[in-house]
Amino acid sequence: KEESDKILMDPARDGSKPFICLAFKLEAGKYGQVTYLRIYQGKLRKGEFLYNARTGKKQKLSRLVRMHSNEMEDIEEACAGDICAVFGIDCASGDSFVTNKDLKLTMTIVSGMGELHLEIYAQRMEREYNTPVILGKPKVSFRESLTAPSEGPFPPLSRMEREYNTPVILGKPKVSFRESLTAPCEFDYLHKKQSGGSGQYGRVIGIMRPLPPERNTEIIFTDATTGTNIPKQFIPAIEKGFRQMCEKGSLSGHKISGVQFVLIDGAHHIVDSNDIAFMSAAWGAVQE
Repeated sequence: KEESDKILMDPARDGSKPFICLAFKLEAGKYGQVTYLRIYQGKLRKGEFLYNARTGKKQKLSRLVRMHSNEMEDIEEACAGDICAVFGIDCASGDSFVTNKDLKLTMTIVSGMGELHLEIYAQRMEREYNTPVILGKPKVSFRESLTAPSEGPFPPLSRMEREYNTPVILGKPKVSFRESLTAPCEFDYLHKKQSGGSGQYGRVIGIMRPLPPERNTEIIFTDATTGTNIPKQFIPAIEKGFRQMCEKGSLSGHKISGVQFVLIDGAHHIVDSNDIAFMSAAWGAVQE
């Protein structure tokens, strides 16, 4: 079991203690995600960097506001006991944030500076915080942690239920299967129906080909007809019939993908041919 240290919070508002806060609420606003923070210790200033205690990610605080109902008031700093809101922080509800001070070693990590800049920075810190500053190599504060989850509940489960206000059901992942072709297949399908009145007549001739592996999620319709055996006004109906049949395959009922339907030729009747007839012909060709 992972051990954790208990820290007694100091509610002093003078900023003398390391900063600690909790992101207790997330809200989508017109300026992006609004993160509400409850400050337990220390002082937070606009422009400072925050460290997410869960992910270790460093993020700059570009805007700090205090909420009054639906109105926002921009502020420069917030202290222990305050509730404030920030923008542009990537986190989840329940995350804790600290500044760049190590709670064990009370160190500030300074990087990307030359020797002269380091001296100037040290003098500035002594002046602002009224405390001696010692520069040196950073010391590592080691911790013990878990390398694999336990057999208990999935960690984000309670957080997801709290954030989205909906029950979460865990289970094994479901695979979205697809049907496809393994080899080219020629078709010549005639749809003909007579029922006493105007009938239906449509014939489609062509070939269905499997697409290469990198395009196995696509379905493509190609009109390669020449002449007037199939009038052009019926081509959209044939394509519609092909795409409708791809929604549910005849083998397992899963979608068909990774195929190309090439229409080469066909036939029509001057009276009985219509959109429904050619759509039905496309259905039959795919089923075959």
